[in-house]
Amino acid sequence: MDDNIPFIFLEIVLALSIVTLNLLVCATVFLNKELRTETNFLIVSLAAADIGVGALAIPFSIILSMEYTLCFYTCIFLTCFPLVTTQFSILLLLLIAINAHLKIRLPNSYMVYLTNQRLLLAVLVCFFLSCLIGFSPMMGWNQFQQYVATNTSQTASESSVLGFERSIVVYPAAFQTRDLSKAYFSHKEVTINNTIQGDHLGCCSLTAVFSPEYLVYFVFFGCTLLPLLIMLTIYGDIFRVVRKHLRSSKKWEVNMAWTLLLLVGIFCLCWIPLIAINSLRMLCQSCTLPVSLIRLVVLFSHMNSFANPLVYAMRRKDFGLALKSVTFRLVHCCWLPKVVSRNHKVYPQDI
Repeated sequence: MDDNIPFIFLEIVLALSIVTLNLLVCATVFLNKELRTETNFLIVSLAAADIGVGALAIPFSIILSMEYTLCFYTCIFLTCFPLVTTQFSILLLLLIAINAHLKIRLPNSYMVYLTNQRLLLAVLVCFFLSCLIGFSPMMGWNQFQQYVATNTSQTASESSVLGFERSIVVYPAAFQTRDLSKAYFSHKEVTINNTIQGDHLGCCSLTAVFSPEYLVYFVFFGCTLLPLLIMLTIYGDIFRVVRKHLRSSKKWEVNMAWTLLLLVGIFCLCWIPLIAINSLRMLCQSCTLPVSLIRLVVLFSHMNSFANPLVYAMRRKDFGLALKSVTFRLVHCCWLPKVVSRNHKVYPQDI
């Protein structure tokens, strides 16, 4: 537990920073009409996914790092939810890439094909697919038998002892001759109930509930690497078009393409190490990795949600200025009045 304290502290600080920064991104787009564009709507959706990481996924990650003995269904929800937010971010990055590609490839008819209703529908479809992919283990693609196998015998024996003790406490007069059958059946009933509950308990961790086929082949190769390769292909075509029409291309188009490509690069840099290590742990059960390395890559993956708002602010001047303006406005409204009220003295006036 003592070795886990620095990790928990850093995760809490990171979670608060992620939620604060991404809420500022959402407030900036909401308060500035000039920023209410299709691309910024997708960026706000990505910020909402990052808020989910800071508010829920990181606390769940802290619980998983403790490796508590939990009910299987509680454990599988804690491990599945971070996958939903990660998958939602990947699909949104793919949607942002497609949006940028259409904007550069079809500059004249872009607004005809991509309406606000279609964009909202695309985001909802991405969210639905993310839930379907992330919560697939809760629908049966899991390792329930392996999860409870190591704990069944111990829990059953403990439950039997506890059940017998409870039967003695609840039915102290049941050991008389005429009530002996009542004592026997009450002991049997409590034992069965506790055994059923104990059969669902186990040491909760990522590798304990996910099957290698799901985590490695489906999530890593199918739902992570494949969309990332599609994004790189799209951005490669975007830069080819921009270079071909360099004189006619607008500066903001080039800047936007580089900004979005930077988002994809940061996502790969932050998440690929964690996914690779989890895949290695699933495929090689006997391999042992340092706990400090695992916690480091987990922190690094969560840093992606902290880096996204910084990319918006640094790469886009209009967005950065608006973000600073909203920040100063919120500080002025929330903090300065309290300081003024503390320092303000009210003097009595003669009537």
